[in-house]
Amino acid sequence: MASLLEKVQTLVSANLHWMVDQALKTNSIAVINQYIREVEDNLEDLQNAVATVGGQVKTLKRQHDDAQAKADELDRNIDLFLKEGREDLAMAAQSKLNSTQRLVTTYSTQLEQMQREYQSLMDARLKLEAKLTTIKQEKEELQALLDLAKSKEIAAKTMKSLDDLAGVGDADVARIAESIRGRLDRASAESEMRAASLDKQMDDVLERDQLDAQLSARKARLGLAKEG
Repeated sequence: MASLLEKVQTLVSANLHWMVDQALKTNSIAVINQYIREVEDNLEDLQNAVATVGGQVKTLKRQHDDAQAKADELDRNIDLFLKEGREDLAMAAQSKLNSTQRLVTTYSTQLEQMQREYQSLMDARLKLEAKLTTIKQEKEELQALLDLAKSKEIAAKTMKSLDDLAGVGDADVARIAESIRGRLDRASAESEMRAASLDKQMDDVLERDQLDAQLSARKARLGLAKEG
């Protein structure tokens, strides 16, 4: 289980901004797709682990409660046997009580450990799900940005071709070329506006990360930070 949690921790701590930069540099979102596949695979493993450990917690809790109920009954019986002067039965019951109490202690220790492991798995699942949601949103925005970049590259090539046409001396061809250039300029301006919007969204995410860090530090100072 520790190995699974280590893998999850690695994925959770992955630098999404680095992946975004790599995708932009290479004009490909392959690195992000690979991360998403790894996260989804580990999420599935986490779901199975959570179900397994959750079942073990329930089993241990039931065994602990059963043992505790038996210990309580033995404790009452000892008092009853002593009141009736049956010290032989009281001694036998005391021996069973001692054994049962040791079993209760063992179950308590195991249950506490298992509950901590279960909580760790639940926390890891929530963090990984949040990371997956974030990177999927980044992927959609990046895909739109890369598509815009490809469109602008095509537009640049087209503009060059139009410049060549405009220089042939035919007034009609030149007029058509100029009209098409105007449409391409408008499309380019719209692309730049969409790219600027994406930059703002990325800045907002960075600002939220900073605010989260500041609030976490304040909670720790006030003693409000969650233990564990």
